Amino acid sequence: MIPKFNETMLPILRLLWDNNEYRLGDMVEWLYSEFNITEEEKRIKISNGTYKFDNQIGWGKSYLKQAWLIYYPKRWYTKITEEWLRVLSEGLSEITVSYLKKYDNFVKFLTPTKKEIGNDIQIISDDELTPEDLIEEGYKKFDYSLKKDLLDKLFETNPYYFEKIILMLFKEMWYWDFIETPKSGDGGIDGIINQDTLGLERIYTQAKRYTKWNVWELEIRNFIGSMNEVSKGIFVTTSDFSESAKIKAREARHHKIILINWEDLVTLMIKYNVWVQKKKIYEIKEVDWDFFIDD
Repeated sequence: MIPKFNETMLPILRLLWDNNEYRLGDMVEWLYSEFNITEEEKRIKISNGTYKFDNQIGWGKSYLKQAWLIYYPKRWYTKITEEWLRVLSEGLSEITVSYLKKYDNFVKFLTPTKKEIGNDIQIISDDELTPEDLIEEGYKKFDYSLKKDLLDKLFETNPYYFEKIILMLFKEMWYWDFIETPKSGDGGIDGIINQDTLGLERIYTQAKRYTKWNVWELEIRNFIGSMNEVSKGIFVTTSDFSESAKIKAREARHHKIILINWEDLVTLMIKYNVWVQKKKIYEIKEVDWDFFIDD
């Protein structure tokens, strides 16, 4: 019998207990054996065309990752965190969703706040949800998870490559080509975007990969001071902006400064398919009642 997704979590962790990195394909093969999955069960698919057992494993991994019991050291590979080594000592017979709620990150994943995903969230019980509501709630959780994963990967990148990612994003947003500035003596400018073919209209960019602090007013002032004859600028950060920084950007007399914080950044990356790819498409249909109306 194909297990529920939560039933895959403890076996996944047991497989990873030796602290090695495991390739996804090898994990699936091991779990086939662990759950005695038959050849017929391996071929069972769900509505979106993916294999049901593989889908259960995927969600089990996703929940474990949100609780920070596992992480992905590189594409297609999974490894346990030190937290799992502590959990192992508890001698659990199963890992449940209720158990994972002891971790703050997992609770945020289940009930993301308005600030974290940019939407109004009203927490209600599943009994009050229509099928459409359940789909929408599931999408919000998946979207939150994707944004969190993107942000984590941005923190891991080389600082210089992070600046290039920002320029690549702006290029996908229908700007013309970009110019990377030298990494020394750039005067606070990380890149230059051309708004026209000849480069007559230019935008200066600045990108800061911060994890624990916000961008302050002084940094905005320095950015504006380095723009010379250019009147437009975009300042991007993986954190946020202090109120004084926002005021400074908004009240700049001779410059138009756009501020992009972490939430805006990952939202734009998803919208313009930078560092993401389409995985599944669900099509929901309903009866066309007008078709049955007699003339």
